[in-house]
Amino acid sequence: MKPAAEKQRNYYEETAGDYDEMHLHESEHEFALAQLLGIMRYHGFESLLDVGAGTGRVLRHAKHHLNDIKVSGLEPVEGLRKVGYANGLSIEELRDGNALNLIEADNSWDIVCAFGILHHIKDPNKAILEMCRVARHGIFFSDMNNYGCGSYPQRILSQFLRSVGMWKKFQYLKNGFKHEKFSPSDGIFYSYSLFDSLKVIRRKFPQTHISNTKESSNHIFFSSSHISVFAAKSAEALTELSAKAKVGITSK
Repeated sequence: MKPAAEKQRNYYEETAGDYDEMHLHESEHEFALAQLLGIMRYHGFESLLDVGAGTGRVLRHAKHHLNDIKVSGLEPVEGLRKVGYANGLSIEELRDGNALNLIEADNSWDIVCAFGILHHIKDPNKAILEMCRVARHGIFFSDMNNYGCGSYPQRILSQFLRSVGMWKKFQYLKNGFKHEKFSPSDGIFYSYSLFDSLKVIRRKFPQTHISNTKESSNHIFFSSSHISVFAAKSAEALTELSAKAKVGITSK
């Protein structure tokens, strides 16, 4: 039997030609992308690495909306990279790469981002640690919050199971003694919440900003199925970067 990671890669190879059209409905990532572009402009970040870049949508938007920015994306599926090349990205801008073992040097990119890939990885925190390693100033994620999904009773149950440390075991039994699930529109995925990765993120980037990217009540953790997280080293460092960026803007 093929491992889940290989099955997921095969799924993306088979659907590469329809990938962009299949994901047009994902307004949560479009909203998060607007957040990322605003953050980069405000703080004056000059380089961006997108991990799990797919066909390069994030890269194309960053190049279009931000002047003189260095961008690169890592995508392990050749079929998706070919679509990106057909859409105008160069081989240097969209490269082969594995989120669990990044080829980039430590602190080599101002900001590292990932959109909708962490819930496809069995050990998302390992990938996050790699992204934090190569990020100089900060990281940005847009992904799931499984504790905010479903009906009110479902959310109550999932959050109770999380509080007693039984969520993963419950999912394993519910999925027929498997950790992964499968969807025709999304391939293989795992039950995941960015909230469960905050401790890992804050080891290097303790200054975190959390936002709902789907409709939510006042309690994001309880009611939002999708969230974004921007994390940086400190508020002081961000203030200094922002001040330099503003000086650059006014001098032009």
